[in-house]
Amino acid sequence: MAIAKTMLFNDELQKNAELFKALAHPARLAILKYLAETRTCINGDFAYELPLSRTTVNQHLTELKNAGLILWHTSGVKTYYCLNQKKISELGEIAKALIDELTIPEDTCCQP
Repeated sequence: MAIAKTMLFNDELQKNAELFKALAHPARLAILKYLAETRTCINGDFAYELPLSRTTVNQHLTELKNAGLILWHTSGVKTYYCLNQKKISELGEIAKALIDELTIPEDTCCQP
Protein backbone atom coordinates (compact mmCIF):
# COMPACT_ATOMS: atom_id res chain seq x y z
CA MET A 1 0.00 0.00 0.00
CA ALA A 2 1.37 3.41 -0.97
CA ILE A 3 1.61 6.18 1.59
CA ALA A 4 1.32 9.89 0.96
CA LYS A 5 4.73 11.52 0.76
CA THR A 6 3.63 14.08 3.35
CA MET A 7 3.50 11.24 5.88
CA LEU A 8 7.29 11.02 5.65
CA PHE A 9 7.54 14.33 7.56
CA ASN A 10 6.92 14.97 11.24
CA ASP A 11 3.50 16.01 12.54
CA GLU A 12 4.53 19.63 13.12
CA LEU A 13 5.69 20.11 9.52
CA GLN A 14 2.53 18.46 8.21
CA LYS A 15 0.31 20.64 10.39
CA ASN A 16 2.14 23.83 9.42
CA ALA A 17 2.04 22.94 5.71
CA GLU A 18 -1.74 22.45 5.90
CA LEU A 19 -2.12 25.82 7.59
CA PHE A 20 -0.03 27.59 4.95
CA LYS A 21 -1.85 25.69 2.20
CA ALA A 22 -5.08 27.30 3.41
CA LEU A 23 -3.48 30.68 2.69
CA ALA A 24 -2.31 29.68 -0.78
CA HIS A 25 -5.13 31.28 -2.76
CA PRO A 26 -5.81 34.99 -3.23
CA ALA A 27 -9.54 34.51 -2.59
CA ARG A 28 -8.84 33.05 0.85
CA LEU A 29 -6.49 35.88 1.68
CA ALA A 30 -9.16 38.35 0.52
CA ILE A 31 -11.74 36.66 2.77
CA LEU A 32 -9.42 36.85 5.78
CA LYS A 33 -8.60 40.50 5.05
CA TYR A 34 -12.27 41.34 4.67
CA LEU A 35 -13.11 39.72 7.99
CA ALA A 36 -10.25 41.62 9.64
CA GLU A 37 -11.44 44.92 8.15
CA THR A 38 -15.05 44.43 9.28
CA ARG A 39 -13.91 43.52 12.82
CA THR A 40 -17.11 41.60 13.42
CA CYS A 41 -18.84 38.38 12.50
CA ILE A 42 -20.61 38.88 9.21
CA ASN A 43 -23.29 37.13 7.25
CA GLY A 44 -21.64 34.72 4.87
CA ASP A 45 -22.45 36.37 1.56
CA PHE A 46 -18.90 37.12 0.42
CA ALA A 47 -19.90 36.78 -3.22
CA TYR A 48 -20.58 40.54 -3.27
CA GLU A 49 -17.05 41.23 -2.04
CA LEU A 50 -15.21 38.85 -4.37
CA PRO A 51 -15.29 38.34 -8.13
CA LEU A 52 -16.34 34.71 -7.62
CA SER A 53 -19.55 32.70 -7.58
CA ARG A 54 -21.18 31.76 -4.28
CA THR A 55 -20.25 28.13 -4.81
CA THR A 56 -16.58 28.99 -5.26
CA VAL A 57 -16.61 31.32 -2.24
CA ASN A 58 -18.18 28.54 -0.16
CA GLN A 59 -15.38 26.17 -1.19
CA HIS A 60 -12.80 28.72 -0.02
CA LEU A 61 -14.70 29.28 3.24
CA THR A 62 -14.64 25.51 3.80
CA GLU A 63 -10.84 25.45 3.38
CA LEU A 64 -10.46 28.29 5.88
CA LYS A 65 -12.84 26.58 8.34
CA ASN A 66 -10.96 23.28 8.01
CA ALA A 67 -7.70 25.08 8.76
CA GLY A 68 -9.32 26.63 11.83
CA LEU A 69 -8.67 30.18 10.63
CA ILE A 70 -12.32 31.21 10.73
CA LEU A 71 -15.18 30.42 13.08
CA TRP A 72 -18.84 30.31 12.16
CA HIS A 73 -22.26 29.94 13.66
CA THR A 74 -25.73 29.77 12.21
CA SER A 75 -28.77 31.76 13.19
CA GLY A 76 -31.86 30.63 11.35
CA VAL A 77 -30.90 30.34 7.70
CA LYS A 78 -27.93 32.71 7.96
CA THR A 79 -24.33 31.72 8.63
CA TYR A 80 -22.00 34.20 10.30
CA TYR A 81 -18.22 34.09 9.94
CA CYS A 82 -15.41 35.71 11.91
CA LEU A 83 -11.69 35.31 12.36
CA ASN A 84 -10.42 32.77 14.87
CA GLN A 85 -8.06 35.10 16.70
CA LYS A 86 -6.39 32.26 18.59
CA LYS A 87 -5.52 30.45 15.35
CA ILE A 88 -4.44 33.71 13.64
CA SER A 89 -2.04 34.37 16.53
CA GLU A 90 -0.76 30.80 16.26
CA LEU A 91 -0.23 31.33 12.53
CA GLY A 92 1.82 34.46 13.29
CA GLU A 93 4.00 32.55 15.74
CA ILE A 94 4.51 29.69 13.28
CA ALA A 95 5.40 32.09 10.45
CA LYS A 96 7.84 34.03 12.64
CA ALA A 97 9.52 30.84 13.85
CA LEU A 98 9.87 29.61 10.27
CA ILE A 99 11.33 32.92 9.09
CA ASP A 100 13.75 32.90 12.02
CA GLU A 101 14.86 29.38 11.05
CA LEU A 102 15.31 30.37 7.40
CA THR A 103 17.22 33.60 8.08
CA ILE A 104 20.97 33.25 7.86
CA PRO A 105 23.68 35.94 7.69
CA GLU A 106 24.17 37.20 4.14
CA ASP A 107 27.91 36.48 4.16
CA THR A 108 27.20 32.74 4.62
CA CYS A 109 24.98 32.57 1.55
CA CYS A 110 25.87 32.25 -2.11
CA GLN A 111 26.05 35.64 -3.72
CA PRO A 112 25.21 36.28 -7.39
